[in-house]
Amino acid sequence: MLKAINHSDRPAPAAYSQAIEATGVSRMLFISGQVGTAADGSVPEGVGEQARLAIANMNALLEQAGMTNRNLAKVTIYLTDESNLPEFMSAGGGSLPSTPPATTLLIVRALADPRLLVEIEAIAVA
Repeated sequence: MLKAINHSDRPAPAAYSQAIEATGVSRMLFISGQVGTAADGSVPEGVGEQARLAIANMNALLEQAGMTNRNLAKVTIYLTDESNLPEFMSAGGGSLPSTPPATTLLIVRALADPRLLVEIEAIAVA
């Protein structure tokens, strides 16, 4: 159902797919930006823990829809500071499926709450 498509004349990226083809799709799930807040509303200070929470929040929504991260076709990541990229990659790198989704990572000035360092939105198909 999901097939990675990468430039045929270039090495495939390790952390993302350049394009994802979705065939036989009967359902689509659009996940609003998930941030690193705990169930009690608290926000940890570091981007690593915020990334883990944002991914856990996204995965919980996937599960509620009867999906897993293997259904992810597109992910968009917003970071508020490019110096947080290595810590984000370390925290979130192992959470993507073996064929990673098409992914865009943006460095933005700020998110809705100044304590937030990362936000992740996604599209999943089943």
